[in-house]
Amino acid sequence: MKILVTGAAGFIGFNLCRKLLSLGHTVVGLDNFITGNWENINLLCESPNFIFHEKDINFPFSLPKKFLAVEQIYHLACPTGVDNLVPLAEEMLITCALGTKNILDIARTNGAKFLFTSSSEVYGNPKISPQKEIYTGNVDIMGVRSPYEEGKRFAESLIAMYTRKYKIKASIVRVFNTYGPYISPTDSRVIPKFLRQALKNKPITIHGNGSQKRTHCYVDDLVEGLILVMEKDSVGRVVNLGSDSEISVIELAQVILKLTKSQSKLKFVPRPKHDHQMRLPDLTRARKLGWRPKIPLEAGLKETSESLISPKEKGGRIIWLPYRQLSPYQA
Repeated sequence: MKILVTGAAGFIGFNLCRKLLSLGHTVVGLDNFITGNWENINLLCESPNFIFHEKDINFPFSLPKKFLAVEQIYHLACPTGVDNLVPLAEEMLITCALGTKNILDIARTNGAKFLFTSSSEVYGNPKISPQKEIYTGNVDIMGVRSPYEEGKRFAESLIAMYTRKYKIKASIVRVFNTYGPYISPTDSRVIPKFLRQALKNKPITIHGNGSQKRTHCYVDDLVEGLILVMEKDSVGRVVNLGSDSEISVIELAQVILKLTKSQSKLKFVPRPKHDHQMRLPDLTRARKLGWRPKIPLEAGLKETSESLISPKEKGGRIIWLPYRQLSPYQA
């Protein structure tokens, strides 16, 4: 089967491509490297069944002939990360709107099934827990997080319209916090940040008193869920994917300190006003499909920790990546 993956150079996109290739599929990857990693693409290109096309999906385009006849499309492309909420706010909104429309048109032309990775951010600062797919959320449309939150919500609305008007086969997955190998070494999310600090014996910075709760899904589990939804879920539905095992931020820091045998101390810093208190998915729909997260947190943290140690620190060689010219939205 020929499968198109947008955002192939990103953390989840790369891990998804690896899995699809291991299953014997031909994978066509798209990315413009606004936040993606060229080293991920270099690794994927080692497979003869991986085809890469550097493309900014926010501009209308047609797939080259050799990329045609794709049967499935996983649409993951979108800048992410708390540190990018202001610098890349425009890109987040444009990618969720124009970029998603352009990829939907490719799905429509090819008759391909379409899966969109939305986000738990569509629930905003939730007033109910756990969050069911029918919950409409509590989003501040003028808040600093709104470019990502509202961008994803608009994309979901656009997809729902395409399923009704054009009868395309589409599913939406709301992805909750995910971690694992090949996550960016500069990612500001709590697990890679705490691991980097612990591995270097630097203070572990905790926002507020650390009572806010999170759930963390290992990327291999998430990828299995994405493929399962693509293959088995009914068209037009929304499905939550993530862990439903809660842990507070301070408890997570203590687990990481123990795992890494770090000498780091906890450092409490002011908590951003936009930081949400909780994230907990209701996984009833996913479980009915036969999916549940399997990798325990400590096992996943160990694998992630290993991946964050640089080749230089391991005594290996450093791979210098080629300079890439900025896309119009990066300039």
